[in-house]
Amino acid sequence: MPLNSALIENARSSITSQFDGNIEILKDLVRIPGIAWDAFDAADLDASARAVHNLFEQTAVFDFVETRTAMVDGKQGAPAIVARRAAKNGKPQILLYAHHDVQPPGDSSAWQTNPFEPSIKAGRMYGRGAADDKAGIIAHYSAVQAIKQIAGSDFDLGITLFIEGEEEAGSPSFRNFLDENKADLAADVIIVADSSNWSETVPALTTTLRGLVSQVIQVKTLDHALHSGMYGGAVPDAMMAMIRLLASLHDDQGNVAVQGLHTGLAADLEYSDADLRRDSGLPATVSQIGSGSILDRIWNKPSITVIGIDGQSVALSSNTMLPSVQAKISMRIAPGQQPERALELLRQHLESKLPFGADLTYGEIELGKPFESDASGWAKQLAEQALSAAYGHKSVDVGIGGSIPFIADLTEVFPAAQILVTGVEDPDSRAHSPNESVHLEGLRNAMVAEALLLLSGNELTVQ
Repeated sequence: MPLNSALIENARSSITSQFDGNIEILKDLVRIPGIAWDAFDAADLDASARAVHNLFEQTAVFDFVETRTAMVDGKQGAPAIVARRAAKNGKPQILLYAHHDVQPPGDSSAWQTNPFEPSIKAGRMYGRGAADDKAGIIAHYSAVQAIKQIAGSDFDLGITLFIEGEEEAGSPSFRNFLDENKADLAADVIIVADSSNWSETVPALTTTLRGLVSQVIQVKTLDHALHSGMYGGAVPDAMMAMIRLLASLHDDQGNVAVQGLHTGLAADLEYSDADLRRDSGLPATVSQIGSGSILDRIWNKPSITVIGIDGQSVALSSNTMLPSVQAKISMRIAPGQQPERALELLRQHLESKLPFGADLTYGEIELGKPFESDASGWAKQLAEQALSAAYGHKSVDVGIGGSIPFIADLTEVFPAAQILVTGVEDPDSRAHSPNESVHLEGLRNAMVAEALLLLSGNELTVQ
């Protein structure tokens, strides 16, 4: 059923009345350089966690607000904030996820502003973490404020909060954290506010994520290095064999040549050659690769990139035939593909294409599951209505060609939960890059959409 017009107006009014103050809070969060990498000061990450803890504690909505950590490989993970208000009277429990850690600033000379001193220009706030993902935290905070203001402090909806502190560092303790806090984090719906909209004005739900298969290989053809002038032309060196083997991974069009991999179709959205070239920096003189629509290729078909080769650098090169060479293959797999099976197919291909009877050995692997949301769930339908009402434009489904590995952990630990991947970013947010920013009107609309989702959830009975 369509959302009630009065509810929409109440949500927008509540969000707008507190918007300027919440933007100031976002600025304060951006000023804290909380980076979860060992090379940076852990005190800043602790300060970031304290700020988020205090922010949600002052809402007086939750039964508890706590800062917790988990251990991994004998090392303490980054601080995360967990809060919970239990559902009453058969209402759903909704978990709100975001992360308070940020990427390192990178090359300071490439920034137009100080990365940790937020600046507003032309309707955007610039600063590291302004979009990814402190805007997600503020969206959650604003929605919690709104439901309390509109529904009263005794509302029945259950709300759980999980603000992670190490997402940008790969979430090493994430799975252990989920296992140790499973009872407090259990929910009917999980809202992951860490993705992007289709544009500043067109909202989106991220419904597919490609998975990952990474494989290190070594090709060996000799038991020792040889003078290339004396034996070249008769003896294959490892670099020659490796180049031929890696070249076999794609056909002449650039499609992945590994047989048996799953492929899918993306949503029918307009995305042109010019759009791709603008967003990726592909020069006009360089052609695209692969077949099918652009969005099919970058969201729902497999891709392979050789991301590293250990041979010899040009600076240190000599007339030497190398006995062995290593390479690292990164393969993105389509939603619906099991990574273990994809690894089998990759290895079968490599073994069938190995030239000259060379020796092939396998090294380190990494497997990450793809994600595809359940289109039939009530939460997705409600989220689509909320987004469409808030932005004044119909919500669309988008994919991500990369992976968000922790979502696979969420689906495994909470298999019955409906997962919604939302976000406040847009194509010009430049997350992870210099001049990261968030579009403020888009952020306001994201706040309204989440407030509508919580308010509507408060009217549902699921048990």
